[in-house]
Amino acid sequence: MAERSLRGIRLGAQSLQSEEGVVFMERKEHTYLCSSCGRETTLMFAADAEPPAAWECRTCGAEAVLQTEKGAAEVDHSGDKTPRTHWDMLLERRTIPELEELLEERLAYIRERRGEGQDPTKEKRSSRRSA
Repeated sequence: MAERSLRGIRLGAQSLQSEEGVVFMERKEHTYLCSSCGRETTLMFAADAEPPAAWECRTCGAEAVLQTEKGAAEVDHSGDKTPRTHWDMLLERRTIPELEELLEERLAYIRERRGEGQDPTKEKRSSRRSA
């Protein structure tokens, strides 16, 4: 019975390939220093790869700058785009008068669903004044 049983290995635990004849790429260590929290982050890159001038700090998320023999590398922010907000994208599709008209239509619809067509906050205010 034992002769017919299947042998198995743990999933993802070990590779079935050997490392014979494998030549690993040369690597080089690069250090990044965060100006915000002061943490140094060391990363390994291929020796022939150009390391980025900035890296995101693992601790605080701020920008960490590559440290070279000459000091800190200069980061070029000229090509950076400012992120577009939801409001910016909305203004690309609609004008302010169109948005105001849509707002009025939506408010009228909500007031109809409510029943009386009045703002409940105004009712509360008027009942407080009369009391």
